Amino acid sequence: MRRISKLTRVAVGVASLALAATACGGTSSDSGSDGGESKEDLGLAIAYDIGGKGDQSFNDAAFAGLEKAQKEFGYKTDDVEPTEGETDADKEQRLSSLAKQGYNPVIGIGFAYGPAMEAVASKYPDTTFGIVDSVVEGDNVASLVFAEEQASYLAGVAAAKATKTNTVGFVGGVDIPLIHKFEAGYKQGVEETSGGKVKVVSQYLTQTAEEGGFSSPDKGKAAAEGQIEKNADVVYQAAGLSGQGVIEAAAKAKVWAIGVDSDQYQQEALAAYKDYILTSALKDVGGAVYSLAKSVEDGKPLTGTQTFDLKVDGVGLADSNPKFAEVAGLTDAVAKAKAGIIDGTIKVRTE
Repeated sequence: MRRISKLTRVAVGVASLALAATACGGTSSDSGSDGGESKEDLGLAIAYDIGGKGDQSFNDAAFAGLEKAQKEFGYKTDDVEPTEGETDADKEQRLSSLAKQGYNPVIGIGFAYGPAMEAVASKYPDTTFGIVDSVVEGDNVASLVFAEEQASYLAGVAAAKATKTNTVGFVGGVDIPLIHKFEAGYKQGVEETSGGKVKVVSQYLTQTAEEGGFSSPDKGKAAAEGQIEKNADVVYQAAGLSGQGVIEAAAKAKVWAIGVDSDQYQQEALAAYKDYILTSALKDVGGAVYSLAKSVEDGKPLTGTQTFDLKVDGVGLADSNPKFAEVAGLTDAVAKAKAGIIDGTIKVRTE
């Protein structure tokens, strides 16, 4: 049995987690267990979204949360990679396998786990499930969602302050409502900061995730190159692994890139391009993953919709690149916008 103590609400700051960008991930397989209680103290398990570990972004942020939980609670964890072209049935099998082995909680990283989570959670009522970026109903399910539009608004403020051509770009991985939130907040931040003087050029890489919108750096690179040819000198990407191509293209052209989810300026795999990563719109996926793990460890699992926004440092904007502070008026403009969003004087659009 897990030890039970008083649950403390955990609001983990975006900058608090050091991402292990190059670590290798484990895989799990169905153990054939009969569902009985495990002899081991099994804890958090995560199932990655498209792109897997090593994306320097969304999935790596989740892994950071898993690492933090493993170190703090001293239990066995697991993290499982997706497979190319997998179906909802494959995701169901993955989640079922982890629950059957005794992992608790089990978290699907990404909205694509929605249908599988709905099918599996009720079959394992003693297991707490979590899903990132989607809302799934269930007595034992925590839906971990974020105010991506708020962080993206701040990214738009940064882009409007940094541009010299009055043209900036947005590259979305897949044309879906979740990524529309990123675009909407970004465009609003650009427009309201520049007084409508800065143009935003937008492009989505694919219509579906299966077409590689979140997992194809070559697609991201080509899209960014096209926007740079149209005079964009700041390009913001919300494209998962594909965003690495956007950053590469920006660095090659010596224009600004804006990263997403993790502080991509700090990512070792992107070190060759870091001087051109002005900032990143942060989304504390790791903090959300850790929060759910801690709630289970404390014996009072979080369930229902858990929203991570600017008020709880669930989203934010990175300032780790020293050049960020050198852009005239940028730091003050971001601080003012953040305060306005938190106090409600700035209402950020989601579409």
